[in-house]
Amino acid sequence: MIIEAFLLLKKKEEKMSNKIIFQFDDNLEYQKKAVNSVVELFRGLPKSLDSIYAERIRKTRLTEKDPVRNIDIVGGNKLFQNLKKVQLKNGLFTNEEAYKKHEKDFTVEMETGTGKTYVYLRTILELHKEYGFKKFMIVVPSVAIRKGVEKSIEQLREHFKRLYNVDLSKYSFIYDSNNLGKVNNFVEDNNLSICVMNIQAFNKDSNKIRKDDEYAKNLWRDIKFVRPIVFIDEPQKIEGTKKKKSQSLKAIEELEPLFTLRYSATHKNLYNQVYKLDSYEAYKKNLVKKIRVKTINSVISKDFPYIRYTYFTKDCKARIEMFSQVQGESIRFKSFNVENGVSLYELSGGLPQYKDMFIAEQPHKEKSLKIATNYGDFELALGESNKKLENKDIIRIQIRLAIENHFQKQFEILEEGKKIKTLTLFFIDEVKKVRDSEASEGKGEYLEIFDEEYSNFIEKNEEKIEEYKNYFPSYKDANLVREGYFALDKKKNEVEVEYKNEDEPKAKSQEDIDRGIELILEKKDELISFNEPLAFIFSHSALREGWDNPNVFTLCTLKNGSSEIAKKQEIGRGLRLPVDVTGNRCLDRNVNELTVIANDSYENFSRMLQEDFNKNMNKNEVTSDLLLVTLEKAGIPKIKITSELVDEFKKELIEKKVMDSNNVLLKNGEEEIKEIQFSNETLQEHSIQIAENFVKYMVEKGTNRIEIANGDNEPIINKQRSFVSEKEFQNLFEELGTNLRKKAIYKCKIDNEKYIKSSIEKINSYISNFDLKQVVELTEAKGNYDDTGKFNTEKYGNKEIEFSKIEVASKSDFEIANYIMYHTMLPRLAILKIISGLEKEKRKALNIQDVLENVTEILLENLNEMKAEKVFEYEVIDGYVTDTEKIFEVDNKINEEDFENKRRLFQAKKGSRSLNDYYKLDSDGEKEFAEKLENDENVLLFTKLKKGGFVIDTPYGNYSPDWAIIYKNSSENSENNIGIYFIVETKADKEEKDLTSVEKSKIKCGKLHFEAISKEVKFNWVNNYDDFKRKFEIVQ
Repeated sequence: MIIEAFLLLKKKEEKMSNKIIFQFDDNLEYQKKAVNSVVELFRGLPKSLDSIYAERIRKTRLTEKDPVRNIDIVGGNKLFQNLKKVQLKNGLFTNEEAYKKHEKDFTVEMETGTGKTYVYLRTILELHKEYGFKKFMIVVPSVAIRKGVEKSIEQLREHFKRLYNVDLSKYSFIYDSNNLGKVNNFVEDNNLSICVMNIQAFNKDSNKIRKDDEYAKNLWRDIKFVRPIVFIDEPQKIEGTKKKKSQSLKAIEELEPLFTLRYSATHKNLYNQVYKLDSYEAYKKNLVKKIRVKTINSVISKDFPYIRYTYFTKDCKARIEMFSQVQGESIRFKSFNVENGVSLYELSGGLPQYKDMFIAEQPHKEKSLKIATNYGDFELALGESNKKLENKDIIRIQIRLAIENHFQKQFEILEEGKKIKTLTLFFIDEVKKVRDSEASEGKGEYLEIFDEEYSNFIEKNEEKIEEYKNYFPSYKDANLVREGYFALDKKKNEVEVEYKNEDEPKAKSQEDIDRGIELILEKKDELISFNEPLAFIFSHSALREGWDNPNVFTLCTLKNGSSEIAKKQEIGRGLRLPVDVTGNRCLDRNVNELTVIANDSYENFSRMLQEDFNKNMNKNEVTSDLLLVTLEKAGIPKIKITSELVDEFKKELIEKKVMDSNNVLLKNGEEEIKEIQFSNETLQEHSIQIAENFVKYMVEKGTNRIEIANGDNEPIINKQRSFVSEKEFQNLFEELGTNLRKKAIYKCKIDNEKYIKSSIEKINSYISNFDLKQVVELTEAKGNYDDTGKFNTEKYGNKEIEFSKIEVASKSDFEIANYIMYHTMLPRLAILKIISGLEKEKRKALNIQDVLENVTEILLENLNEMKAEKVFEYEVIDGYVTDTEKIFEVDNKINEEDFENKRRLFQAKKGSRSLNDYYKLDSDGEKEFAEKLENDENVLLFTKLKKGGFVIDTPYGNYSPDWAIIYKNSSENSENNIGIYFIVETKADKEEKDLTSVEKSKIKCGKLHFEAISKEVKFNWVNNYDDFKRKFEIVQ
């Protein structure tokens, strides 16, 4: 008996060990910024405490306690000023009119897979810690999303316990209409209380929570009284339309929450947006996986004359996909815009299968594309190719490619020494295609194909799998490696999903879907363990929301007879960064790639997916963050870039016809700004740099695209060119690397008294312009007791009252000095001298936190300016060097979309002395400079230095120049007749007077840095190639 019990316990422990414990990083900058953006909204707001006139709740039982409500806050001007400050930091526009309509609504936009649930749960804990708020409601649109929140609370329990000493599971609960006692505790508890509710639980009068119990107690009224802070997850699903507000939204408004916070990646309405992390930003910051598309076309033989008509272009040409080859490279899929008479043989680079093939007539959007060959003409309808495949063949190819990609990715990861289990997800349109009770063994069509293809792959690759057999338990049994998760009825039977319309399931089917997702979430922790053989998941496309798994590396949508692409929502299930067996996220960009197996052409799939990602982005929209970066890069001091200056900038751009009132660039806007005369003194002073940067960033914004790699083609590896291995060039390259590896720090002499005096002057000047008045909103109301003994209040007016001075708690000089010292590293004595030198009234202003924060910025900025002015030399740090590989790091892979943007991609020609085959460039000026380098026979070697690879320490942070160049030394008297080394910063078409003070300072630091590390290396900035030759005294 004891032995049996021991074996059962051991078996249970083994089963538990299959679960991976997720580890969470509490220091991710973007998540902290999202949390702080909400927390800072309420900084310094006066509190309105309950008075003796607070509404009495009639007790109905002896055991009842009074409800405990959130501390109220006074809105008005201070909240609006905080909002403006937060929005300025995050590059968002402030709309005062919209704010007045939605004073208590705030919006956070976060891309799928970036930790939205983590962020709002942590925001709750921060609001509780900072301000003592206690009552929170998380409102979700579906059971599936609610289950996801429940899972997150479970996974984050230990993480938040360590950070806040709060066990989230003890202070939160999931609403259950059959257990209203928990809601009663939520109302009465004097501790942190978090209620997670489906909107369906309270958006109808018939809901149980809204009804009086036998004691005439009404929990809905009680919740309303406690003024909860409401967090809405995916608010766009419950909002209704512009014309008609939904019942769900009305129900939330009826609660009169203290304020409402809305979280989603796809908002309908951006009320008072305080934080934004969209698809492009998430991709650019490597917060989600890259996307690669592999299509059924990848199995087409490279000697077949393949052609697909993908779409009709705006300039009335046909866009086609075909094979093409550049001399010396492999045959690749490539797309071209074609018209009547174009030779496909020439476009292909001379591939024999396209001989005597032409476009037979001018393309027309209403007609098929006609192609002439020497064996007769044929036509292709839009989206059609000349390689015809049956629907069943298409499904088989997709499944085969998914299996191949799954194992290929898993082998690559294991060979890298990483222990990350890969998963493959199939989305299907009918349960019957996987589970078919009428078929033999109950297997549907797709499962039959999968088992056949899986067995074939295992048979061919068994030797390779056996090398890693510990990571593929039970791999020979197809029944154990694949599973289906579908909608379930109340009896747990798998059922089909019925729809109201194309994307919206019927209410009963939604319940079935929620049960299916619940089952997936239960397995989430086990699926990423190698002890669990399950690796291939089949799921209905209706189950594409409310769950994800970070280790999905291959995603395949199987829809018989359909060319509909996998939507962004489906792809979102696999975008989250993967997790290894220790529960830690993988940050390796080369590993973090999701492959989508498509039954469409790469060209069409990529284009449609880009449109889905960018449907809310207008390339001509002048965004607040663009205006902000324009002002920053124009050299305007940070302390002067206020929300008022941004508003003034926007106002003048509208008045001067650069953009319209909807923030959209007008037709000649980029030309108009070059001639603009600003009324604002600060803007006019920097008008040349403002115009230049505005145009630059608008152009960049227009080319912002998420890169989608073409998996049908072999990846283009950006390798080092072969000539570098020749002895002469190897020596030059190594010498260059030796010089650049050395680290040096700057030295500067600051006149302490001058710094203190100038700081006092700047602070006095700043505070003179600071509004020391406080405006609060006063709500007037009258109240009486009704016949039941309940006190009712009735509002009858709002007005703003202005106080002559802001009344805040006094801070001692020591407290202020400590705060400034912590944020600036300035010595306490210098800070105390600055404080004592302030005018008496100005000193009092430092008690206000907003003023203190801005004064700290003034001190930092003044310090950096003085450092930059007084840097006199650099000193090499012995024994501390940068890794040469990091210095010469380049973008490893070049994809099809890079070739589309030819202005930004440099491709080395045969015989070029470029270190690498390709460079991604920042401007047309850089492209022209690179081409001139390539064509100069005296250039022995050159390379573009990647930002952050080679850096120079400066008072304004790390600085990375643009180019490293080795030039033939023509001086006969020089000891070095082989080559001289140049490090170059390009400022295309700029004159010295156009450089900002920060740019001038960094260039000065660059010169001093290279004077310290090597006499053989020269540094300077240039505005074109002739300027390069002149400044570096290159003899022709």
